[in-house]
Amino acid sequence: MPDAPETPKGNEFLEKALNREENRDAALRPISFDDFTGQPKTIERLMIMTGASRKRGDVMSHVLLSGPPGLGKTTLAHIIGHVMEKQVVITSGPVIEKPGDLAGMLTNLEEGHILFIDEMHRIPKTVEEYLYSAMEDYRIDIMIDQGPNARSVSLNLPRFTLVGATTRMGLLTAPLRSRFTLQSRLDYYNRGDLVKIVKRSCKLLGVPVKDDGATEIAGRARGTPRIANNLIHFVRDFAEERGDGVITADIAAKALSLLEIDERGLDEMDKRILDVMARHYKGGPVGLGTIAVAVGEERHTLEEVHEPYLIQEGYLQRTPQGRILTAAGWAISGISKAGADQLDLID
Repeated sequence: MPDAPETPKGNEFLEKALNREENRDAALRPISFDDFTGQPKTIERLMIMTGASRKRGDVMSHVLLSGPPGLGKTTLAHIIGHVMEKQVVITSGPVIEKPGDLAGMLTNLEEGHILFIDEMHRIPKTVEEYLYSAMEDYRIDIMIDQGPNARSVSLNLPRFTLVGATTRMGLLTAPLRSRFTLQSRLDYYNRGDLVKIVKRSCKLLGVPVKDDGATEIAGRARGTPRIANNLIHFVRDFAEERGDGVITADIAAKALSLLEIDERGLDEMDKRILDVMARHYKGGPVGLGTIAVAVGEERHTLEEVHEPYLIQEGYLQRTPQGRILTAAGWAISGISKAGADQLDLID
């Protein structure tokens, strides 16, 4: 009797799952500026830089992209590489722990390569200083040995383009920011652009979708293409299991309600934040750390995932004293200011 095929276990299984996820996301990524929807100002700036560099036969200048996660920073790095016909080398700030890591990465680059560093604000400051000469003079000085035998060795680097990405621009030092020729911020997408993205992704995935179905998904995607694409996969499964396989407005609404994502794009955690602020802190001001403890979530997650959208949509305001609810935030909580005072008296 033939042996049964082995089932991947542990890290091997996880690695294969991650590869499938990366391949799925890569298949939905635009490969040209013309195919990229939204962010018109950033796209025009990058088209000018890449076009001029190609005409001169020169290496493109360094670029810094900032903004909330999921808006297309990595995709734009790939597009730059595609337009410049150069390889894109991808890494992230937390991976570069010491100067030797950076030196090894830079010396393996070739002329014109695109080095994409995600989450640049998480690069250790001791490593960041080595980037200065690498970006300006294409040279890096590293220390070898320690004590009396310590000596500095200068390594010449091929001319490369650094594309940095960060979700927290304020954490980057001024010397590092000043070395980027272009600094461009990506903003949340409007519903019209998201509808186009949903339709394009559904077409690439071979998923039948009606116009109203695409609009329903776009309206609950929090202005973020990555979230829209993630929602498409669940709605597709729901449509195949509970419908006829076609994504309509009704199917999309039922599927996303099952995920507890309402028509405004607010999820369960968003509503818990607003409810806690209204019910226990009279709408604020209250510190983000206090809110994090009250809702049982990490402060970092609230600051980078939930708070930006709540502020963008006008449910929260950030003040020097702390976060406060707006009138729209009070409405979502379902509690009035007078009602919050009454609750406090009952407690």
